[in-house]
Amino acid sequence: MNEFALIDRYFRRDVRDPAVRIAIGDDGAVVAPTPGRDLVFSVDMLVEGRHFFAGVDPSSLGHKTLAVNLSDMAAMGASPRWALLAGALPDSDERWLADFARGLLALADRFGVALIGGDTTRGPLTLSLTIIGEIPAGSALTRAGAQPGDDIYVSGTLGDAALALAALQGHAQLDAEALASARARLETPEPRVALGERLRGVATSAIDVSDGLTGDLAHILNASKVGATIDVARIPRSATLAALLDGNVRDVALTCLLAGGDDYELCFTAAVSARDAIASIAGDVGVPLTRIGAVTPGHGIVVRDEGGAPLGQLPRSFDHFGGN
Repeated sequence: MNEFALIDRYFRRDVRDPAVRIAIGDDGAVVAPTPGRDLVFSVDMLVEGRHFFAGVDPSSLGHKTLAVNLSDMAAMGASPRWALLAGALPDSDERWLADFARGLLALADRFGVALIGGDTTRGPLTLSLTIIGEIPAGSALTRAGAQPGDDIYVSGTLGDAALALAALQGHAQLDAEALASARARLETPEPRVALGERLRGVATSAIDVSDGLTGDLAHILNASKVGATIDVARIPRSATLAALLDGNVRDVALTCLLAGGDDYELCFTAAVSARDAIASIAGDVGVPLTRIGAVTPGHGIVVRDEGGAPLGQLPRSFDHFGGN
């Protein structure tokens, strides 16, 4: 099957979005943005052996390829609209392609995203997806609005995706049920799009937790020119991770909680006066939102342990070129 047959069979669809004037099949896609809205763009790349294991379920990989970009839209408060997919494939394995496309397009349908173009070539398995969203003009959430005194929140629970990776690499022992649950967090993350949309005008800054809490929170602090204090005891975690924090692999569990990547939850700041609004949003979108600390003057992060004492050296968050 050649490149064009591959695209036609697995990725060309009837696009019912009236804003899409030209989709797959021409040299470029043409869309008509909604008047009064800004466009938001994001691109992410997934490389076999770096971002996912060889032999991972292709349907899950299709899901994650889109989910990581949807998470970026959520962090900006944007509504995702259109996507372009580029991939290097070692071969045109039809069963693999069918499963991959099924996972990706099922998630696209859930969030109303139209696949409008892309490219394929032969090479080591690498996937790159560009997503385009819309947002009411001037309302994008950014990393640069946090103010001293603001509360710091995270959605959901943190650390399970990194825990799955640690278990698969032999650094932690999990029973079959716990491993399956953690691995689902790693391979099929749930993007918090509805939450991001509701946080417009409420959050003062936001970011998605893709590379670890302390590292991603540091991006907010650097952009906002502020510091932060957070408490380990407040950071939400699964029962499995909580048990490991009290066991003989505490260091591994603490690293997962503070610096583990691939959670794709949202970390955001908001004024103290917004607490009632945030509690209401949590109920409306069905996602727990936990206050874990506060923004402070100055710079840097202080992480207090369960006894209130500052931790010494913090575990390093993921960095593609940092040796992790």
